[in-house]
Amino acid sequence: MAEKSYPMTAEGKKKLEEELEDLKKVKRPEVINRIKIARGFGDLSENSEYTSAKDEQSVVESRISQVIEMLQYANVVDTDDIAHDEVSVGKKVTVQEDGEEPDEYTIVGSAESDPDAGKISNDSPIAKALMGKHVGDVVTVETPVGSYDITIKAVEVA
Repeated sequence: MAEKSYPMTAEGKKKLEEELEDLKKVKRPEVINRIKIARGFGDLSENSEYTSAKDEQSVVESRISQVIEMLQYANVVDTDDIAHDEVSVGKKVTVQEDGEEPDEYTIVGSAESDPDAGKISNDSPIAKALMGKHVGDVVTVETPVGSYDITIKAVEVA
């Protein structure tokens, strides 16, 4: 069985560490306090404040576990070890489909993914197609709705 691995940038790992700190030192105590207050409202079986706080506690604890696992198996990608024109996690890549405007994406680990900010997961169809390719390569991207070709115009460290 393959060992778990969460590829990420150094910046992404730092953000996860900060999130974990916030969850443990701020969110968890807030929820525990809400539960204590809600217990004072009486019958727990009909206490919506208590139920809500317990649900939130479950979400917070689940996220803490998830972040701990991601940090435990973090694989920080060192872009210095990768050819300057090769697509990898931590690189910004400019691609162009024939007749279209160029698009820019930063390839990041799934924990850092933020499509609205142009950060796409290394597990996304476009990133999977681009990984390991170089400037000038024409790449076929397979998606659930079909495939299309793009040309890699530029690659740089993000």
